[in-house]
Amino acid sequence: MLRYILSCTFIFLIVAASGAYFFSDYWEHRFDELITRHSRIYRIDSRLVWSLIYEETWFKSGSLGDADEVGLMQITPLVARQWAKETGLKELEKQTAEDVTKVLLDPERNIQIGCWYFEKLRENYRGMPAETAMTLAAYNAGPSRVSEWTDGANTATLTESEFIERINIPSTRSYVTSILERYREDPETKAVVTEGAK
Repeated sequence: MLRYILSCTFIFLIVAASGAYFFSDYWEHRFDELITRHSRIYRIDSRLVWSLIYEETWFKSGSLGDADEVGLMQITPLVARQWAKETGLKELEKQTAEDVTKVLLDPERNIQIGCWYFEKLRENYRGMPAETAMTLAAYNAGPSRVSEWTDGANTATLTESEFIERINIPSTRSYVTSILERYREDPETKAVVTEGAK
């Protein structure tokens, strides 16, 4: 009888572990098609967008932040309205004016606006050695903070690690570091690939 109970317990644990693994895999990759489509439009590596969403909300499309950020990529209503205005489409302006939260809770629209905003921020740092880290820091803490952290530095030669060391908000430093590590992690080996090797 004891052997039977142990066997049943062992089988149950295997089934539970495999179920958790497959659920996690589904959960983390259910928006991959949307991420790929919109990141391609804005010329962003889809793995970077995926890593950002992982950090921001772990793919919870209904997430609401403390500073009114909404959805997968934690977009603020101000950014959504700016995006709608720049599209030039009156219907999108009307939708964001009437119920911006509803617009941002739609995963496709949220990823579209998030990629647009990420690319808009990246324009400020394009070609710099710390371009990706600076863009992520601006996404998290705002471009004015990045200006503070690069004050007095030659951004044409400031390396990524040097820039990260200058981030004096621990949560932002952790945010940038975590996303970069996940982004550069080889999905096959789970080992971090250095930037020069990519």
